[in-house]
Amino acid sequence: MRKWLPLVTICTGTLMLLVDVTIVNVALPDMAAGLHTTFTSLQWVVDIYALVLAALLLGIGSLADRLGHRATYVVGLALFALASAASGLAGSDTVLIVSRGVQGVGAAAMFATTFALLNSSYHGRDRGTAYGIWGAVSGAAAAVGPIAGGLLTEHLSWRWIFFVNLPFAIAAIVLCFVVLPRDERHHTPLDFVGMTTFTVFAGALTYALIRANEDGWGDPVVIGSFVLSGLALLGFVVAQARLRHPMFDLGLLRNGPFVGSLIAGFVLTAGAFAYLTYASIWMQSVRGMSPVEAGLASLPLAAASFATSASVGRLMHGGRNWMAVGFGIALTGVGGLLVAWLLNGADATWVALVPGLVVAGIGVGLAAPTLSSTAMSAVPMHRGGMAAGAVNTARQLGFALGIAALGTVFAARITSVLSAHSVPDASRAGDAVAGGQSGRVLAQVPAAARQAADHTIHLAAVDGLRLTALISGVLGLVGGLLAAVLIRPRRGAADQTASRTAGAAAGDADDDAPADSDGRIHV
Repeated sequence: MRKWLPLVTICTGTLMLLVDVTIVNVALPDMAAGLHTTFTSLQWVVDIYALVLAALLLGIGSLADRLGHRATYVVGLALFALASAASGLAGSDTVLIVSRGVQGVGAAAMFATTFALLNSSYHGRDRGTAYGIWGAVSGAAAAVGPIAGGLLTEHLSWRWIFFVNLPFAIAAIVLCFVVLPRDERHHTPLDFVGMTTFTVFAGALTYALIRANEDGWGDPVVIGSFVLSGLALLGFVVAQARLRHPMFDLGLLRNGPFVGSLIAGFVLTAGAFAYLTYASIWMQSVRGMSPVEAGLASLPLAAASFATSASVGRLMHGGRNWMAVGFGIALTGVGGLLVAWLLNGADATWVALVPGLVVAGIGVGLAAPTLSSTAMSAVPMHRGGMAAGAVNTARQLGFALGIAALGTVFAARITSVLSAHSVPDASRAGDAVAGGQSGRVLAQVPAAARQAADHTIHLAAVDGLRLTALISGVLGLVGGLLAAVLIRPRRGAADQTASRTAGAAAGDADDDAPADSDGRIHV
């Protein structure tokens, strides 16, 4: 059993960092009430974690080569634990947002070193087994997050969704020094320019999308943030083109299957998961469901994903990757459209979500396990790690930008419906309803008009969620089609792709080759 302790150590960190992407969703209404936050602040609580994780993932991976993978992993665990404690003790939304950002730094350090630690800890068949178990654990995080968040929030406090990380992080740190192999350090050049420009690009873009809801698209700060984001992206491209050792090889963007994998990774989280944050707010704040009930309402997606991956996922590797990814992403779009169609009227309940979540879950179960292997098999072997890191970055960035963009749509639509029904100060009321404080809005309405106001709030929230699901559905369909077209092997390139896939798969049994089992992981 001792030989599996490194896997336990690595899986503990992975489970924590992935669970914390979604665990806050069901706690948002309680956070809003406890900290008296605005809707914009709630968006940042969710978004800053995924944003920092996405922005730093590739850069910290390079840094870990110099500092050592075990050392970087330990630092990541320590930062994650300290930031979790600070998040749980936060007395204001500002402190909570900053703490969540530091959590993202720790998560990036853990995530960036996972593959290297698995490869150095296991060889041959044990390596394949380790990757398979790691994949199952990371896949389970999708189901564990909302349910654990609901249980902790309802029976203890929203603060315990952060405090619960502490014993696991401490145990993992101790195990790191006992069971993980000593570090081998490589003098890999660091791309500080690439790290900085990419972080500014992602941060400024997210800030602009979130602020646009509050200040309007024509606000000078919003416009300036978009401009800054564009300039930072241009700087990133120029830097990557000129550096001898770039963080990201721009030449990979000429590779159709790799670009298709990036698109699929981005759309997977932006389309299938981002709008569920606002579904949780609607279920609790408007429909009056408990945090546990709201967490369980998302279980159909996780269950369908797990069942699909376990039953047919293994059949969809190799030459059929393009079918799994393209059709899977398209199914997440169909799921979003189903949710938009069934969410109809003020009386709609959580049951309207179930058919769409099941269909989307099937799509996630098809696409997610094959994304990394699709990207890695499309590029030269020495770029495999970069390819996997880029896909994971695209997935986290998709979630961060999806939360920001769909949140703006959600709040704007609620405000529009309230305004159409002549609700006084519709903008402020819309922000409060979107931020999980519909009870506070109703409390300010005279008793005689409260029933009518409650009906209007129900109608506005459903309409807002319906629009976010509709946009997610269209995004999924378009993204799935693009991914399928780009990833599908061309005539003449099919043999080369099959050869790369076979070579990567053979690497699972080769002690010196990077395992391709990570391609079957829900990351």
